[in-house]
Amino acid sequence: QVQLRESGGGLVRPGDSLRLSCTASGRTSSNYAMAWFRQGTGPERDFVAAISGDGRSRNLLDTFGGRFTISRDSDTMYLQMNNLKPEDTAVYFCAARTNFGSLVPSEYPYWGQGTQVTVSA
Repeated sequence: QVQLRESGGGLVRPGDSLRLSCTASGRTSSNYAMAWFRQGTGPERDFVAAISGDGRSRNLLDTFGGRFTISRDSDTMYLQMNNLKPEDTAVYFCAARTNFGSLVPSEYPYWGQGTQVTVSA
């Protein structure tokens, strides 16, 4: 069992930066692939980025145009978000699974509670 806890969300202005953190705990949590998803006003959680257990493999959607960066330090995963836009407003969720590579929320058995990011002038 893996427990995940996100932090770092908040209210920012367009163009600002935020760094989200997700700390994993539990049995062999550092071996798990981790990912960020976000959920706006709709019911779907959209894939943002993922990183392998050893941090060597990363997947980040081109949609974000280099504004977002994913990284990891053992049990803690980060999402650095620069030049934030109003459309980035969402609840950002951390998720974990055994193997790296999935973009599908239903394939992640472990989830955090989410952290709200609001980008508004």
